[in-house]
Amino acid sequence: MEFVLFPGRHHVLTRFQARYLSELAGPETTVIWAVTSANHANTRRNPVPYHRREAAIERFSAQTGLRSLVVPVFDTAPTDRFAEVTLKNVTVATGLALSTGDTVVACSTPEVAALYELLGFKVVTVEGAVSPEPERPWDVLLRLAAGDETWRELAHPATVDVFDRYRLAEAVRTVVNDPVVGDEGGLSSTRDYRTYVEAFADGAARKWAAVREHVRPGRIVDIGCGAGAVLELADREPALRESDLIGVEVARHLFDECVHKKAQGAFTNPNVFFYRRNVLGGAVLPPRSVDTTLTFALTHEIWSYGDRYASLRAFAQAIYDHTVPGGVWINSDVCGPDGRERPVLLHLERGDGQNPAEPRRDLAALPPAEVTAYVAGLSTRARFDQFAVDYRFPFAWETAGDAVRLSLADAMDFLTRKDYTGNWLPEMGEQFCGMAYADWRELLTGIGWELDVASRALRNDWIVEHRLAPVASLTGLDGQPLDWPVTHLLAVARRPLNT
Repeated sequence: MEFVLFPGRHHVLTRFQARYLSELAGPETTVIWAVTSANHANTRRNPVPYHRREAAIERFSAQTGLRSLVVPVFDTAPTDRFAEVTLKNVTVATGLALSTGDTVVACSTPEVAALYELLGFKVVTVEGAVSPEPERPWDVLLRLAAGDETWRELAHPATVDVFDRYRLAEAVRTVVNDPVVGDEGGLSSTRDYRTYVEAFADGAARKWAAVREHVRPGRIVDIGCGAGAVLELADREPALRESDLIGVEVARHLFDECVHKKAQGAFTNPNVFFYRRNVLGGAVLPPRSVDTTLTFALTHEIWSYGDRYASLRAFAQAIYDHTVPGGVWINSDVCGPDGRERPVLLHLERGDGQNPAEPRRDLAALPPAEVTAYVAGLSTRARFDQFAVDYRFPFAWETAGDAVRLSLADAMDFLTRKDYTGNWLPEMGEQFCGMAYADWRELLTGIGWELDVASRALRNDWIVEHRLAPVASLTGLDGQPLDWPVTHLLAVARRPLNT
């Protein structure tokens, strides 16, 4: 046996693995560590970045006397050819063509082991090879995440050393215990981030034009920066060439796109930085360190995925704390109408799509493409019925003749969401109209922010003309037509100089 192929995520190396591999691999044997999900970090499934895992493996090998090669394997879509993909990665990285005659595969995951056995490889099951079965690496990591310090007794000293030196333990606890971010590092598992990247790019010029005159040079932070499109425009501003441009994004897919853009030379300013952080987890930047904070279409997500008003206020306080006196927070987002609780009649078109007898209650079990096709084929009225089933925020409504009776805020939450068929279920987890402009003004001034005269609530007339008016109308309970209310806000909030 010349090689032991050891595929796995390898976030934690254990003392048991050191004993087992030392007995399995002779002095002439090379252990090939195929580190899977090597392009993932800061996700619940993959909390430790590849370069830290590699460092621990190299230290582990030096301490145990094992001869090792470390090979990164990028994450792929689920496939029955996973074993073949891994073997090809090894060949590309090392030049070695592993064969059934010279290689044993060490693997404790039955489904993965079966794929190598189909190729004719002998498989040894590591933890499953002894009885009683020792604790597996992921279980050790979960002990760490739970604050159980006995993880140090089970982990190999190489892992403990790397975790201590790079302060990884707290980072792992934060990521694994994050109530918002999913296993793959996004707000939901069904989001089509490609459409978000395209939407951010399409709207970036409009967003930047609306806020650029209020931006204060210095340290400029875009929280929830998406794919970095607004920062690209800030990068082109001569007046900001000496500024630091910082993007903060929680979704792994979008963060990766930001890093890719920077690597490809999309920014001329050398002081462009990106951080992957969940702003609901606490302070992102040091106190009194930021001149301008930008947030676009973010605060409704904080409201929706956090503890509504409490989370939003904590976020506004955190921004206040990290802003220098005289600095500014510019927030552009959706906004609820004045008189949110006012009962109204919502009249919806039935002739623009299908009208099934009942809404479906199984959309979460369908592939995303099928969800999109189904919802897109519904009439506006039938889409409302589906909205009432899927929307995560229960609301009261009733049929009133040909109309629907409900509150003005709930009517606008449906109307401003009804065309998001490409990400229907993720959008059903968010509430757009939880805060009216008056609520925003009270929240911000209560913290200490001063609102610039440019701050205002506004109505997006393009949405009204193209999305709302053709298929819907609002009336009072007396049947009298109502004007379309505001849909968005621009808040330019400044921290006073004397604070």
